[in-house]
Amino acid sequence: MAKEILGDVWRQDAARLRYEIQQQLGKKAGRRTLLVRDLLTQELVIVKLLTFGGDFEWDDLKLFEREAETLKSLSHPAIPRYLDYFELNSPNLQGFALVQTYISAPTLEQSLKAGRTFTEAEIKQIAKTLLEILIYLHGLHPPVIHRDIKPSNILLGDRSGNNVGQVYLVDFGSVQTVLATEGSTRTVVGTYGYMPLEQFGGRTVAASDIYSLGATLIYLATGIQPADLPQKDFRIQFEQAANLSPDFSNWLRWLIEPNLEQRASSALEALQALDRPQILELTDLTIIKPPGSKIQLTKSADVLEVVIPPSGWQASMLFLGSFAIAWNSFILFWTIGALAAPFPVNIPFALFSLPFWGAGGFMMYSFLFNIWGSMKLRLDSQQVSSTYELFGFKFHRPRPSPRNNITKLVYIPPHFTKDSDGNRINIPAQLELWAGVQKYQLANSHFPLKSEAEMEWLAQELSDWLGIKIATK
Repeated sequence: MAKEILGDVWRQDAARLRYEIQQQLGKKAGRRTLLVRDLLTQELVIVKLLTFGGDFEWDDLKLFEREAETLKSLSHPAIPRYLDYFELNSPNLQGFALVQTYISAPTLEQSLKAGRTFTEAEIKQIAKTLLEILIYLHGLHPPVIHRDIKPSNILLGDRSGNNVGQVYLVDFGSVQTVLATEGSTRTVVGTYGYMPLEQFGGRTVAASDIYSLGATLIYLATGIQPADLPQKDFRIQFEQAANLSPDFSNWLRWLIEPNLEQRASSALEALQALDRPQILELTDLTIIKPPGSKIQLTKSADVLEVVIPPSGWQASMLFLGSFAIAWNSFILFWTIGALAAPFPVNIPFALFSLPFWGAGGFMMYSFLFNIWGSMKLRLDSQQVSSTYELFGFKFHRPRPSPRNNITKLVYIPPHFTKDSDGNRINIPAQLELWAGVQKYQLANSHFPLKSEAEMEWLAQELSDWLGIKIATK
Protein backbone atom coordinates (compact mmCIF):
# COMPACT_ATOMS: atom_id res chain seq x y z
CA MET A 1 0.00 0.00 0.00
CA ALA A 2 3.00 2.29 0.48
CA LYS A 3 3.49 4.85 -2.29
CA GLU A 4 -0.12 4.36 -3.44
CA ILE A 5 -1.68 7.64 -4.58
CA LEU A 6 -5.24 8.57 -3.66
CA GLY A 7 -7.08 9.25 -6.91
CA ASP A 8 -7.54 12.67 -8.46
CA VAL A 9 -10.27 14.85 -7.05
CA TRP A 10 -11.61 17.12 -9.76
CA ARG A 11 -11.66 20.53 -8.20
CA GLN A 12 -9.73 23.64 -9.09
CA ASP A 13 -7.09 22.82 -6.47
CA ALA A 14 -6.89 19.13 -7.43
CA ALA A 15 -3.09 19.14 -7.41
CA ARG A 16 -3.09 19.95 -3.70
CA LEU A 17 -5.29 16.97 -2.92
CA ARG A 18 -2.93 14.20 -3.97
CA TYR A 19 -1.68 12.14 -1.04
CA GLU A 20 0.93 9.40 -0.97
CA ILE A 21 0.03 6.60 1.47
CA GLN A 22 2.81 5.71 3.91
CA GLN A 23 1.08 3.35 6.32
CA GLN A 24 -2.33 2.05 7.31
CA LEU A 25 -2.93 2.85 10.99
CA GLY A 26 -6.37 1.35 11.48
CA LYS A 27 -9.17 -0.47 9.72
CA LYS A 28 -12.72 -1.49 10.53
CA ALA A 29 -15.91 -1.99 8.57
CA GLY A 30 -16.10 0.70 5.88
CA ARG A 31 -13.35 2.80 7.47
CA ARG A 32 -9.61 3.16 7.15
CA THR A 33 -7.16 5.47 8.86
CA LEU A 34 -4.02 6.21 6.85
CA LEU A 35 -0.76 7.98 7.47
CA VAL A 36 -0.04 9.82 4.23
CA ARG A 37 2.31 12.45 2.85
CA ASP A 38 0.89 15.63 1.40
CA LEU A 39 2.79 15.87 -1.88
CA LEU A 40 2.33 19.62 -1.93
CA THR A 41 3.67 20.44 1.54
CA GLN A 42 5.68 17.22 2.03
CA GLU A 43 4.21 16.95 5.50
CA LEU A 44 2.77 13.80 7.05
CA VAL A 45 -0.97 14.00 7.67
CA ILE A 46 -3.78 11.67 8.70
CA VAL A 47 -6.48 10.74 6.20
CA LYS A 48 -9.60 9.00 7.47
CA LEU A 49 -11.61 7.26 4.77
CA LEU A 50 -15.27 6.28 4.77
CA THR A 51 -15.93 4.05 1.75
CA PHE A 52 -19.17 2.84 0.24
CA GLY A 53 -19.59 -0.91 0.30
CA GLY A 54 -21.84 -3.76 1.33
CA ASP A 55 -21.47 -2.90 5.02
CA PHE A 56 -22.08 0.83 4.56
CA GLU A 57 -24.75 2.39 6.80
CA TRP A 58 -26.13 5.90 6.65
CA ASP A 59 -25.40 6.37 10.36
CA ASP A 60 -21.71 5.97 9.49
CA LEU A 61 -21.92 8.85 7.04
CA LYS A 62 -23.79 10.98 9.58
CA LEU A 63 -21.06 10.44 12.18
CA PHE A 64 -18.29 10.97 9.61
CA GLU A 65 -19.73 14.29 8.46
CA ARG A 66 -20.27 15.35 12.06
CA GLU A 67 -16.64 14.57 12.88
CA ALA A 68 -15.49 16.72 9.94
CA GLU A 69 -17.74 19.64 10.88
CA THR A 70 -16.71 19.40 14.55
CA LEU A 71 -12.97 19.30 13.84
CA LYS A 72 -13.36 22.24 11.51
CA SER A 73 -14.78 24.31 14.38
CA LEU A 74 -12.19 23.30 17.00
CA SER A 75 -8.97 25.09 17.84
CA HIS A 76 -6.98 23.52 20.66
CA PRO A 77 -3.28 22.54 20.79
CA ALA A 78 -4.11 19.08 22.19
CA ILE A 79 -6.63 18.22 19.44
CA PRO A 80 -5.74 17.38 15.78
CA ARG A 81 -6.37 20.27 13.39
CA TYR A 82 -8.80 19.99 10.49
CA LEU A 83 -7.14 20.30 7.06
CA ASP A 84 -9.66 19.19 4.44
CA TYR A 85 -12.73 17.12 3.63
CA PHE A 86 -13.56 15.86 0.15
CA GLU A 87 -15.43 13.24 -1.84
CA LEU A 88 -13.67 10.28 -3.46
CA ASN A 89 -15.12 9.29 -6.80
CA SER A 90 -12.97 6.90 -8.80
CA PRO A 91 -13.67 3.46 -10.29
CA ASN A 92 -11.90 1.70 -7.40
CA LEU A 93 -12.72 3.96 -4.48
CA GLN A 94 -15.89 5.82 -3.64
CA GLY A 95 -16.64 7.60 -0.42
CA PHE A 96 -15.35 10.52 1.63
CA ALA A 97 -11.99 11.54 3.08
CA LEU A 98 -11.18 13.68 6.11
CA VAL A 99 -7.66 15.11 6.37
CA GLN A 100 -6.22 16.25 9.71
CA THR A 101 -2.83 16.97 11.22
CA TYR A 102 -0.60 14.09 12.27
CA ILE A 103 0.67 13.88 15.86
CA SER A 104 3.73 11.69 16.22
CA ALA A 105 3.11 10.01 19.58
CA PRO A 106 1.98 6.56 20.82
CA THR A 107 -1.40 6.00 22.39
CA LEU A 108 -1.79 5.26 26.10
CA GLU A 109 -2.85 1.77 25.07
CA GLN A 110 0.38 1.24 23.15
CA SER A 111 2.44 2.66 26.02
CA LEU A 112 0.89 0.27 28.53
CA LYS A 113 1.32 -2.73 26.25
CA ALA A 114 4.97 -1.74 25.79
CA GLY A 115 5.43 -2.10 29.55
CA ARG A 116 5.21 1.51 30.67
CA THR A 117 3.71 2.07 34.12
CA PHE A 118 2.34 5.25 35.58
CA THR A 119 2.71 6.66 39.08
CA GLU A 120 -0.20 8.35 40.83
CA ALA A 121 1.43 11.74 40.19
CA GLU A 122 1.68 10.97 36.46
CA ILE A 123 -1.92 9.78 36.29
CA LYS A 124 -2.99 13.04 37.92
CA GLN A 125 -1.03 15.02 35.30
CA ILE A 126 -2.79 13.12 32.52
CA ALA A 127 -6.14 13.64 34.24
CA LYS A 128 -5.60 17.39 34.53
CA THR A 129 -4.71 17.81 30.86
CA LEU A 130 -7.68 15.76 29.69
CA LEU A 131 -10.02 17.66 32.02
CA GLU A 132 -8.75 20.93 30.58
CA ILE A 133 -9.50 19.60 27.09
CA LEU A 134 -13.00 18.59 28.20
CA ILE A 135 -13.57 22.00 29.79
CA TYR A 136 -12.86 23.49 26.36
CA LEU A 137 -15.07 21.00 24.46
CA HIS A 138 -17.99 21.10 26.88
CA GLY A 139 -17.79 24.89 27.06
CA LEU A 140 -18.42 25.36 23.33
CA HIS A 141 -21.79 26.44 21.95
CA PRO A 142 -23.21 23.92 21.46
CA PRO A 143 -21.14 21.69 23.80
CA VAL A 144 -19.11 18.97 22.08
CA ILE A 145 -19.21 15.53 23.73
CA HIS A 146 -16.48 13.11 22.63
CA ARG A 147 -18.34 9.89 23.60
CA ASP A 148 -15.35 7.57 23.12
CA ILE A 149 -12.61 8.58 25.57
CA LYS A 150 -10.36 5.57 26.08
CA PRO A 151 -6.59 4.79 26.14
CA SER A 152 -6.39 4.13 22.39
CA ASN A 153 -7.80 7.61 21.66
CA ILE A 154 -5.29 9.45 23.85
CA LEU A 155 -1.76 10.13 22.63
CA LEU A 156 1.16 10.70 24.98
CA GLY A 157 4.41 12.38 23.96
CA ASP A 158 7.83 11.66 25.40
CA ARG A 159 8.62 12.48 29.02
CA SER A 160 10.46 15.71 29.71
CA GLY A 161 11.86 16.17 33.19
CA ASN A 162 9.08 15.71 35.73
CA ASN A 163 6.42 16.07 33.05
CA VAL A 164 4.63 12.88 32.06
CA GLY A 165 4.56 14.07 28.42
CA GLN A 166 2.23 16.06 26.19
CA VAL A 167 -1.30 14.62 26.16
CA TYR A 168 -3.56 14.71 23.09
CA LEU A 169 -7.18 13.65 22.55
CA VAL A 170 -7.88 12.21 19.10
CA ASP A 171 -10.55 10.37 17.09
CA PHE A 172 -13.71 12.42 17.11
CA GLY A 173 -15.55 9.78 15.08
CA SER A 174 -18.16 9.32 17.82
CA VAL A 175 -18.55 13.00 18.64
CA GLN A 176 -21.93 14.43 19.51
CA THR A 177 -23.14 17.97 19.91
CA VAL A 178 -26.13 18.79 22.06
CA LEU A 179 -27.97 20.24 19.05
CA ALA A 180 -27.32 17.06 17.07
CA THR A 181 -29.50 15.06 19.47
CA GLU A 182 -32.50 17.36 19.31
CA GLY A 183 -35.26 16.07 17.04
CA SER A 184 -33.18 13.14 15.78
CA THR A 185 -32.59 9.48 16.50
CA ARG A 186 -29.70 8.96 18.87
CA THR A 187 -26.92 6.60 17.83
CA VAL A 188 -25.37 4.43 20.53
CA VAL A 189 -21.59 4.59 20.15
CA GLY A 190 -18.67 4.09 22.51
CA THR A 191 -16.51 1.29 23.88
CA TYR A 192 -17.68 -1.31 26.39
CA GLY A 193 -16.00 -0.82 29.76
CA TYR A 194 -15.62 2.93 29.19
CA MET A 195 -19.30 3.76 28.63
CA PRO A 196 -21.61 4.86 31.47
CA LEU A 197 -25.07 3.39 31.81
CA GLU A 198 -26.86 6.36 30.27
CA GLN A 199 -24.77 6.03 27.10
CA PHE A 200 -26.01 2.46 26.58
CA GLY A 201 -29.50 3.94 26.45
CA GLY A 202 -28.52 6.43 23.77
CA ARG A 203 -28.49 9.38 26.16
CA THR A 204 -25.14 11.14 26.42
CA VAL A 205 -24.29 14.24 28.44
CA ALA A 206 -21.08 16.01 29.40
CA ALA A 207 -20.78 13.86 32.54
CA SER A 208 -20.66 10.79 30.27
CA ASP A 209 -17.19 11.90 29.13
CA ILE A 210 -16.24 12.26 32.81
CA TYR A 211 -17.12 8.60 33.40
CA SER A 212 -15.05 7.49 30.39
CA LEU A 213 -12.11 9.53 31.64
CA GLY A 214 -12.37 7.90 35.08
CA ALA A 215 -12.41 4.42 33.53
CA THR A 216 -9.35 5.34 31.44
CA LEU A 217 -7.44 6.51 34.51
CA ILE A 218 -8.35 3.29 36.31
CA TYR A 219 -6.82 1.35 33.41
CA LEU A 220 -3.62 3.38 33.83
CA ALA A 221 -3.57 2.70 37.58
CA THR A 222 -4.28 -1.04 37.39
CA GLY A 223 -3.10 -2.13 33.94
CA ILE A 224 -6.43 -3.99 33.67
CA GLN A 225 -9.22 -3.15 31.26
CA PRO A 226 -12.22 -1.78 33.22
CA ALA A 227 -14.45 -4.45 31.66
CA ASP A 228 -12.19 -7.13 33.18
CA LEU A 229 -12.31 -5.70 36.72
CA PRO A 230 -15.01 -6.95 39.12
CA GLN A 231 -18.20 -4.92 39.37
CA LYS A 232 -20.79 -4.53 42.09
CA ASP A 233 -24.05 -2.66 41.54
CA PHE A 234 -22.57 -1.47 38.20
CA ARG A 235 -19.58 0.07 40.03
CA ILE A 236 -16.06 -0.82 38.91
CA GLN A 237 -14.20 -2.37 41.88
CA PHE A 238 -10.66 -1.17 41.19
CA GLU A 239 -9.31 -0.46 44.67
CA GLN A 240 -7.71 -3.84 45.35
CA ALA A 241 -5.87 -3.78 42.00
CA ALA A 242 -4.48 -0.24 42.39
CA ASN A 243 -2.01 1.32 44.78
CA LEU A 244 -3.56 4.76 45.17
CA SER A 245 -4.03 7.24 47.99
CA PRO A 246 -7.49 7.38 49.65
CA ASP A 247 -8.12 10.90 48.31
CA PHE A 248 -7.39 9.91 44.72
CA SER A 249 -9.39 6.68 45.03
CA ASN A 250 -12.35 8.70 46.32
CA TRP A 251 -12.00 11.08 43.41
CA LEU A 252 -11.93 8.25 40.86
CA ARG A 253 -14.99 6.61 42.44
CA TRP A 254 -16.77 9.92 42.06
CA LEU A 255 -15.94 10.04 38.34
CA ILE A 256 -17.24 6.51 37.65
CA GLU A 257 -20.38 6.75 39.77
CA PRO A 258 -23.09 4.86 37.79
CA ASN A 259 -25.80 7.22 39.03
CA LEU A 260 -25.56 10.31 36.84
CA GLU A 261 -26.91 12.55 39.61
CA GLN A 262 -24.11 11.49 41.98
CA ARG A 263 -21.26 11.76 39.45
CA ALA A 264 -19.09 14.83 38.89
CA SER A 265 -21.35 17.01 36.77
CA SER A 266 -18.64 18.91 34.87
CA ALA A 267 -14.97 18.75 33.97
CA LEU A 268 -14.38 22.00 35.84
CA GLU A 269 -15.88 20.58 39.05
CA ALA A 270 -13.75 17.43 38.71
CA LEU A 271 -10.59 19.46 38.11
CA GLN A 272 -11.21 21.69 41.13
CA ALA A 273 -11.74 18.64 43.35
CA LEU A 274 -8.53 17.05 42.03
CA ASP A 275 -6.51 20.18 42.77
CA ARG A 276 -8.11 20.65 46.19
CA PRO A 277 -9.24 17.32 47.71
CA GLN A 278 -10.97 19.14 50.57
CA ILE A 279 -13.61 20.29 48.08
CA LEU A 280 -14.51 16.67 47.44
CA GLU A 281 -14.57 15.93 51.17
CA LEU A 282 -17.01 18.75 51.78
CA THR A 283 -19.32 17.43 49.07
CA ASP A 284 -19.01 13.73 49.90
CA LEU A 285 -22.42 13.68 51.54
CA THR A 286 -24.16 14.91 48.42
CA ILE A 287 -22.07 12.94 45.94
CA ILE A 288 -21.55 9.51 47.50
CA LYS A 289 -24.20 9.29 50.23
CA PRO A 290 -27.17 7.23 48.99
CA PRO A 291 -30.21 9.41 48.28
CA GLY A 292 -32.81 9.27 51.05
CA SER A 293 -30.35 8.23 53.76
CA LYS A 294 -30.72 10.05 57.09
CA ILE A 295 -27.32 9.01 58.40
CA GLN A 296 -25.12 11.96 59.34
CA LEU A 297 -21.41 11.65 58.59
CA THR A 298 -18.88 14.38 59.38
CA LYS A 299 -15.15 14.04 59.03
CA SER A 300 -11.92 15.95 59.12
CA ALA A 301 -8.28 14.94 59.21
CA ASP A 302 -8.57 14.22 62.95
CA VAL A 303 -12.16 13.14 63.64
CA LEU A 304 -14.82 11.02 61.95
CA GLU A 305 -18.34 10.80 63.39
CA VAL A 306 -21.27 8.72 62.20
CA VAL A 307 -24.70 9.41 63.70
CA ILE A 308 -27.35 6.80 62.93
CA PRO A 309 -30.93 7.85 63.67
CA PRO A 310 -33.54 5.37 64.97
CA SER A 311 -35.73 3.43 62.59
CA GLY A 312 -38.73 5.53 63.68
CA TRP A 313 -42.34 4.51 64.12
CA GLN A 314 -43.45 1.43 62.22
CA ALA A 315 -46.70 -0.50 62.31
CA SER A 316 -44.87 -3.60 63.54
CA MET A 317 -43.93 -1.71 66.71
CA LEU A 318 -47.56 -1.43 67.77
CA PHE A 319 -47.51 -5.00 69.08
CA LEU A 320 -44.22 -4.46 70.97
CA GLY A 321 -45.51 -1.27 72.59
CA SER A 322 -48.86 -2.78 73.53
CA PHE A 323 -47.26 -5.91 74.92
CA ALA A 324 -44.69 -3.90 76.90
CA ILE A 325 -47.47 -1.79 78.49
CA ALA A 326 -49.55 -4.88 79.31
CA TRP A 327 -46.54 -6.73 80.70
CA ASN A 328 -45.38 -3.89 82.92
CA SER A 329 -48.94 -3.21 84.11
CA PHE A 330 -49.30 -6.84 85.18
CA ILE A 331 -45.93 -6.80 86.98
CA LEU A 332 -46.91 -3.56 88.71
CA PHE A 333 -50.14 -5.10 90.09
CA TRP A 334 -48.20 -8.21 91.07
CA THR A 335 -45.60 -6.18 92.94
CA ILE A 336 -48.21 -4.04 94.72
CA GLY A 337 -50.05 -7.18 95.75
CA ALA A 338 -46.83 -8.81 96.92
CA LEU A 339 -45.81 -5.81 99.00
CA ALA A 340 -49.29 -5.68 100.55
CA ALA A 341 -48.76 -9.11 102.07
CA PRO A 342 -47.62 -9.31 105.74
CA PHE A 343 -43.93 -8.85 106.46
CA PRO A 344 -41.66 -10.81 106.01
CA VAL A 345 -43.70 -13.04 103.66
CA ASN A 346 -43.95 -10.18 101.15
CA ILE A 347 -40.17 -9.92 100.64
CA PRO A 348 -39.66 -13.17 98.61
CA PHE A 349 -42.73 -12.36 96.45
CA ALA A 350 -41.43 -8.84 95.73
CA LEU A 351 -37.95 -10.15 94.91
CA PHE A 352 -39.50 -12.75 92.61
CA SER A 353 -40.85 -9.91 90.44
CA LEU A 354 -37.44 -8.33 89.80
CA PRO A 355 -36.49 -10.46 86.73
CA PHE A 356 -39.88 -9.68 85.22
CA TRP A 357 -39.30 -5.98 85.79
CA GLY A 358 -36.00 -6.38 83.96
CA ALA A 359 -37.71 -7.99 80.98
CA GLY A 360 -40.41 -5.32 80.96
CA GLY A 361 -37.86 -2.54 81.24
CA PHE A 362 -35.91 -3.94 78.30
CA MET A 363 -39.06 -4.05 76.16
CA MET A 364 -39.87 -0.43 76.99
CA TYR A 365 -36.26 0.56 76.35
CA SER A 366 -36.38 -1.11 72.92
CA PHE A 367 -39.69 0.53 72.08
CA LEU A 368 -38.54 4.04 73.05
CA PHE A 369 -35.14 3.67 71.40
CA ASN A 370 -36.73 2.69 68.10
CA ILE A 371 -38.57 6.01 68.08
CA TRP A 372 -36.35 8.57 69.85
CA GLY A 373 -32.87 7.11 70.36
CA SER A 374 -29.70 7.66 68.34
CA MET A 375 -26.33 5.97 68.01
CA LYS A 376 -22.99 7.68 67.40
CA LEU A 377 -19.71 6.11 66.33
CA ARG A 378 -16.76 8.45 66.88
CA LEU A 379 -13.14 7.96 65.90
CA ASP A 380 -10.36 10.39 66.68
CA SER A 381 -6.59 10.24 67.08
CA GLN A 382 -6.93 8.66 70.54
CA GLN A 383 -9.85 6.27 70.63
CA VAL A 384 -12.95 4.74 69.08
CA SER A 385 -16.24 4.92 70.94
CA SER A 386 -19.87 3.95 70.39
CA THR A 387 -22.48 6.03 72.22
CA TYR A 388 -26.20 5.42 72.60
CA GLU A 389 -28.40 8.38 73.56
CA LEU A 390 -32.02 8.59 74.70
CA PHE A 391 -33.67 11.71 76.17
CA GLY A 392 -30.26 13.21 76.96
CA PHE A 393 -28.95 10.09 78.71
CA LYS A 394 -25.80 8.68 77.13
CA PHE A 395 -23.98 5.41 77.66
CA HIS A 396 -21.22 3.52 75.87
CA ARG A 397 -21.67 0.07 74.40
CA PRO A 398 -19.11 -1.41 74.18
CA ARG A 399 -16.69 0.72 76.17
CA PRO A 400 -14.22 2.98 74.28
CA SER A 401 -10.98 1.46 72.98
CA PRO A 402 -7.63 2.99 71.96
CA ARG A 403 -7.55 3.71 68.26
CA ASN A 404 -4.29 1.79 67.97
CA ASN A 405 -6.23 -1.36 68.89
CA ILE A 406 -8.28 -1.22 65.67
CA THR A 407 -7.38 -4.32 63.70
CA LYS A 408 -10.03 -4.84 61.04
CA LEU A 409 -13.15 -3.55 59.33
CA VAL A 410 -15.53 -6.35 58.33
CA TYR A 411 -18.40 -6.06 55.87
CA ILE A 412 -20.83 -8.98 55.81
CA PRO A 413 -23.15 -8.91 52.78
CA PRO A 414 -26.80 -9.89 53.20
CA HIS A 415 -27.24 -13.65 53.19
CA PHE A 416 -29.54 -16.49 54.23
CA THR A 417 -29.22 -19.07 56.98
CA LYS A 418 -31.47 -21.77 58.47
CA ASP A 419 -32.82 -22.14 61.98
CA SER A 420 -33.05 -25.39 63.95
CA ASP A 421 -36.28 -26.26 62.14
CA GLY A 422 -34.73 -25.76 58.72
CA ASN A 423 -36.58 -22.52 58.00
CA ARG A 424 -34.78 -20.00 55.81
CA ILE A 425 -33.84 -16.76 57.62
CA ASN A 426 -32.75 -13.56 55.88
CA ILE A 427 -29.68 -11.97 57.52
CA PRO A 428 -29.24 -8.27 56.58
CA ALA A 429 -25.87 -6.73 55.73
CA GLN A 430 -23.63 -6.01 58.71
CA LEU A 431 -20.64 -3.75 59.28
CA GLU A 432 -18.27 -4.41 62.17
CA LEU A 433 -15.23 -2.47 63.40
CA TRP A 434 -12.92 -4.51 65.63
CA ALA A 435 -10.59 -2.96 68.22
CA GLY A 436 -8.88 -5.83 69.97
CA VAL A 437 -11.68 -8.01 71.40
CA GLN A 438 -14.24 -5.16 71.24
CA LYS A 439 -16.71 -5.21 68.35
CA TYR A 440 -18.46 -2.01 67.25
CA GLN A 441 -21.54 -2.60 65.10
CA LEU A 442 -23.01 0.11 62.92
CA ALA A 443 -26.41 -1.55 62.64
CA ASN A 444 -28.63 -3.62 64.92
CA SER A 445 -32.32 -4.13 65.64
CA HIS A 446 -32.63 -0.56 66.95
CA PHE A 447 -30.66 1.07 64.15
CA PRO A 448 -31.20 -0.90 60.94
CA LEU A 449 -29.78 0.68 57.81
CA LYS A 450 -32.26 1.24 55.03
CA SER A 451 -30.23 -0.39 52.29
CA GLU A 452 -27.08 -2.26 51.43
CA ALA A 453 -25.94 0.92 49.67
CA GLU A 454 -25.79 2.74 53.03
CA MET A 455 -23.67 -0.03 54.50
CA GLU A 456 -21.27 -0.03 51.56
CA TRP A 457 -20.98 3.75 51.70
CA LEU A 458 -20.12 3.73 55.43
CA ALA A 459 -17.70 0.84 54.94
CA GLN A 460 -15.83 2.75 52.25
CA GLU A 461 -15.77 5.97 54.29
CA LEU A 462 -14.32 4.14 57.31
CA SER A 463 -11.85 2.25 55.16
CA ASP A 464 -10.54 5.42 53.53
CA TRP A 465 -10.33 7.39 56.78
CA LEU A 466 -8.64 4.61 58.76
CA GLY A 467 -6.45 3.50 55.87
CA ILE A 468 -7.38 -0.17 56.27
CA LYS A 469 -8.90 -2.54 53.76
CA ILE A 470 -12.43 -3.88 54.04
CA ALA A 471 -12.55 -7.57 54.96
CA THR A 472 -15.56 -9.67 53.95
CA LYS A 473 -17.06 -12.87 55.26
